[in-house]
Amino acid sequence: MADLLTDLEQLLTKAVQHFWTVRGRQGESAGGNDRGQRSAVTGGKHLDGFLELLEVVLIASGLQRAHIYWQSKTVLPGWFRATKSWDLLVVADGKLVAVIEFKSQVGSVSNNINNRVEESLGNATDFWAAYAEGGFAPSGRPWIGFVLILGDAHDLQNTVAVKEPHFPVFPEFKNASYATRYDSLLTKLVRSRLYDAACFLTSSSDEGLQGVYREPNAELSFRTFLTSLLGRAMAVAQMQPPGPVEPPTVEAGPADETAPADC
Repeated sequence: MADLLTDLEQLLTKAVQHFWTVRGRQGESAGGNDRGQRSAVTGGKHLDGFLELLEVVLIASGLQRAHIYWQSKTVLPGWFRATKSWDLLVVADGKLVAVIEFKSQVGSVSNNINNRVEESLGNATDFWAAYAEGGFAPSGRPWIGFVLILGDAHDLQNTVAVKEPHFPVFPEFKNASYATRYDSLLTKLVRSRLYDAACFLTSSSDEGLQGVYREPNAELSFRTFLTSLLGRAMAVAQMQPPGPVEPPTVEAGPADETAPADC
């Protein structure tokens, strides 16, 4: 297990490096800062480095006859909406094993943090409602994860003022930076059992090109996240019926930029 996690940490370093390298290339090809930022996100390739390390985890779990869908065939039914496109699905023997949502944010933190809060809450709420209504039958309880990569800009650690015209905000939001708010969000999502695990990474564009990243909260560390996923995959592997020995395979595709993320 120790050797596996060491290998995965090395793959994470490569994934962070890939993230910043691809963002830079896509931004340059789009031309202009605003267009470059948009292109880097909608291009969908900046997160591809994370696929390899997740594949390693699932193979190590002993899971058989499983398919890893990455930005291709990742649509699941919802309850409050018709469908939702996730970033990664794991399906074994026709049953849903795991779902992971990846989000990155570089710049414009103040304009987008509330959107990220609403998305993460809404996606999980809809997912569990669909599961409760049999939307993924005959699957057992799936594992759901959330990964956030935050660009470590100079204003990320600045405290943010709050407005309290009628009632006081909760103490953790007072004199808190945007980084602290994101940390609090992911911690609460996991402790409320809306997600089984979450990973929170920060990285700057300069250091990120060398694969450097930071984990502000040990509870939301990369190791904790993958250990949780590995544990669930191993449990599913132990319960699989006898059948052909076929390690997990990947079906990846570029994300369809012309289609809406959620239908």
